[in-house]
Amino acid sequence: MSSRWPEWLPLKDSLKSLSPYGAPQIPDVIRLNTNENPFDVPAPVVAAMTEALATVLPHLNRYPDRDAIQLRSQLADYINSQSGTNFAESNIWAANGSNEILQTLMLACGGRGALGFLPSYSVHPLIAQVTGTEFFNVARDDDFSVNISEAIDVINQRRPSLIFVTTPNNPTGTSMPISDLEQLATAASGIGSLLIVDEAYAEFSDETSAVTLIARYPHVVVVRTMSKAFAFAGARVGYLVARAEVVDAALITRLPYHLSAPTQALAISALRAAPLLLAEVDFLKSERERVAQALQAMGLIAVPSAANFLIFRGFAQNPSELWRSLMERGVLVRDIGIDGYLRVTIGAASENDAFLNALRQSI
Repeated sequence: MSSRWPEWLPLKDSLKSLSPYGAPQIPDVIRLNTNENPFDVPAPVVAAMTEALATVLPHLNRYPDRDAIQLRSQLADYINSQSGTNFAESNIWAANGSNEILQTLMLACGGRGALGFLPSYSVHPLIAQVTGTEFFNVARDDDFSVNISEAIDVINQRRPSLIFVTTPNNPTGTSMPISDLEQLATAASGIGSLLIVDEAYAEFSDETSAVTLIARYPHVVVVRTMSKAFAFAGARVGYLVARAEVVDAALITRLPYHLSAPTQALAISALRAAPLLLAEVDFLKSERERVAQALQAMGLIAVPSAANFLIFRGFAQNPSELWRSLMERGVLVRDIGIDGYLRVTIGAASENDAFLNALRQSI
């Protein structure tokens, strides 16, 4: 089969099989396919952000704070308030979304390869391929849990320098108990590996955060985002929580001045309004349960989720056919590539109702 890339383009051979990452963007539909927070930023927070921007915009002739000291300090305070920890600015590094964090870690520490538990966040192996990091796959069990004893055996055999665990897991919504994470942390310590716990959906989960392991396990790195719980996807802010030495290693491979002054100002305003923004999380969790019960009432099976989305099965069509049927009825969900499953983001109540009505007409 001929390559879709022109002969004159000197694209690396290792990248020629890839396509740009992204979900479909289709106008005039209810978008429940990208796990966004459905709520606009509240007016008082918008006002605070606007005021913060007014102090920044006259000085765009100057580079931003290269190390984002104030933002990192605010993020440390937020994590401490959530998990009873004692982190400082030196334990935080912020970037343009959590994906930049993942790429930076692979560039800095991926020399012996990376290991992940699939199905999981599809960007992990993608970034590995782009950065030339060998990626090892360990299959999850049928219920999407990780067999810890088998995982530890593979870790000891492969001895990767990076171990990726997503919890709550995307795309399945399942979470890993802190006791299992601690076993993986011990295994990572034994081979000199970093255990990178991707907690993009942590605020939607009742599990204890892996940030509580860092004091005892220096090899644990937690990656977070403000995109979901903070309704901040358009601003692109992710961050890691780790020992200061890990942060210093990440700084080696970061791009200079990578986090703009307006982005830093907006993120600080959002963090100061955390109680108001996080109040929406409880509503989304209740809607998640309502949608799950409605799916069950239709004879479908929803996998228990600790995130702001659900995957479900039990429909007669193949996933791509049902996906198209829902889209024709004005609702866009996600075909996640797992046989027999589709994924739906939990939206506002009216959006969830529209999805459920479209689903009833489609199955």
